[in-house]
Amino acid sequence: MPDTPRNPSADAEITCMLASIREGDTDALRRLVPLVYDDLRAIAHGRISGERNDHTLDTTAVVHEAYVRLVDGEGRDWRDRAHFFAVASSVMRHILIDYARMKGAKKRGGGVVPIPLGEVQAGRDPDFVDVLELHDALERLSMHDERLERIVECRFFGGMSMEETAEALGVSVRTANRDWRRARAYLYDALRS
Repeated sequence: MPDTPRNPSADAEITCMLASIREGDTDALRRLVPLVYDDLRAIAHGRISGERNDHTLDTTAVVHEAYVRLVDGEGRDWRDRAHFFAVASSVMRHILIDYARMKGAKKRGGGVVPIPLGEVQAGRDPDFVDVLELHDALERLSMHDERLERIVECRFFGGMSMEETAEALGVSVRTANRDWRRARAYLYDALRS
């Protein structure tokens, strides 16, 4: 998503459809799919691209599972495009965690879904970290500052630009940049040990 040029009219159309969904228009869900599908695929592809060659989770499966969870979820009160993708980021995070736990339960040590640590801590060579370790670190981070956890979900799991992240969280870009630096520093320290 950060590398994709924003289309203000498409953003407005998505926001309009999300408003229709909030008002109970079930047909708006069907019309929303083609507008968000490519972005959801890009997010999912970015998150699973570092996996082993023998993994069974693919981009399409993640997108379909995320979409099912998004539309079947109780709260469909998405404010706008940025908020929708922030929620989608969180959903995809939990899909990856559920997948890693399931794989780990089937085969001890088999639940590793490697994620490039370099994506969390810019400027480092990409090491890989278990998604469950990252999840645990994010859980601890949220106890200190929930917004820092949400910024990681948007940026890392959602692939959102800093501007989109700031918009989704209702903060300035400057605040989002500062929070992103703090979150990465925390995660770097937490995942090194």
